[in-house]
Amino acid sequence: MAKHPPTTPRIGFVSLGCPKALVDSERILTRLRADGYDMAADYDSADVVVVNTCGFIDSARDESLAAIGEAIAENGKVIVTGCLGATPDLIRETHAEVLAITGPHQYDAVVSAIRAAVPAPQPTRSAGSAPLEVKLTPPHFAYLKISEGCNNRCSFCIIPQLRGRLASRPVGDVLDEAERLVAGGVRELLVISQDTSAYGADIRYAPSRWRGRDVRARVTELADALGELGAWIRLHYVYPYPHVDELIPLMECGKILPYLDVPFQHASRTVLKAMRRPAAEARTLERIATWRERVPDLTIRSTFIVGFPGETEANFEQLLEWLEAAELDRVGCFKYEPVAGAKANELPGGVPDDVKDERWHRLMSAQRAISARRLAAKTGTTIRVIIDALCDEGAIGRAMGDAPEIDGNVYVAGDHAEVGSIVSARVTHSDDYDLWAQLVEVEPDGLGAH
Repeated sequence: MAKHPPTTPRIGFVSLGCPKALVDSERILTRLRADGYDMAADYDSADVVVVNTCGFIDSARDESLAAIGEAIAENGKVIVTGCLGATPDLIRETHAEVLAITGPHQYDAVVSAIRAAVPAPQPTRSAGSAPLEVKLTPPHFAYLKISEGCNNRCSFCIIPQLRGRLASRPVGDVLDEAERLVAGGVRELLVISQDTSAYGADIRYAPSRWRGRDVRARVTELADALGELGAWIRLHYVYPYPHVDELIPLMECGKILPYLDVPFQHASRTVLKAMRRPAAEARTLERIATWRERVPDLTIRSTFIVGFPGETEANFEQLLEWLEAAELDRVGCFKYEPVAGAKANELPGGVPDDVKDERWHRLMSAQRAISARRLAAKTGTTIRVIIDALCDEGAIGRAMGDAPEIDGNVYVAGDHAEVGSIVSARVTHSDDYDLWAQLVEVEPDGLGAH
């Protein structure tokens, strides 16, 4: 159980799930810090523990329920929020002791529940002043969430049930936040949402006044404006709508990074139709070829699902053939898991677990060879690297084609690089997923995607 409260109440926080949930955690912590709460380093020193959960797939639900159970066992006073909070009955069936349950991005409800459990101290800021934003990422990069929810109805996904329909932030608010982050030392902004390409559709692309002009709430215009801030701009979760082609000129002129995170999910028309996803794989290959013709150093990452209900060996072979033709740079693969409430649960033709496992290994083996081939082609070239950490041999960083935690690393030999700096380095060799390079020069503080 928790110890006697200190003079300033302390809140323990457990954040699970994707970067979008991480941003939710940052916003809650920002509110709490502004209200005068301190953060606890462990369960024992916390007056109450908040668990921000994930509920996207069954394994994530199990992890979240286990985290709630651990917090109850170690502290006793637990508030649950996040995606799993959208199913409160499920939580209370397992953990009836929780003090309160709120759904995702319900910041006011979370703070109210915390105040009910532990009265708020005196605020740490004066009335009218802006709260100091809490970031859970290193100082040199930050996630910039531009919308909540999703209007797609993929049969394997329950995000619309958990997080609601698309709700885009006003573009002025997004740009103001981005400016504050860059002014505070952030050198890389990772733009995230459930469906980045759909940004602004729900608010009819309503414009905001920014830097003396109107900017529409549309992904192309947003990316163009963000490119003026000088930071690296990296786009995630870009659904392959036709207007994604409009982002390519922004990469050509260096306003945003030559990087696209596009969740293709499969290549078989039959499987894509069952998934309720776009099913024009030939056209997609043409678009990829056109993108790379215009931006030769473009990095494309994607995710795929194997073992989806009804997936045949022929369907899977088609996916492997598509991957060989597409030569994507970075690929993540998931073995299909049923999700409570998803339409895919009703589909016939369930794939046995051993077949899912075998297909996963075959796909990852094929992609490993593709990745190794594409990285080997970079040997002898000079690349730009943002430094994430220092080590005995020099530094560890990421190229413009590498997002933190999900893509590869660049191991840079040489002195004088600092965490958060951007350097030029010559690639000496590679393996299946990472690069090794020799430091050429540390770039001045001036930023830019070029």
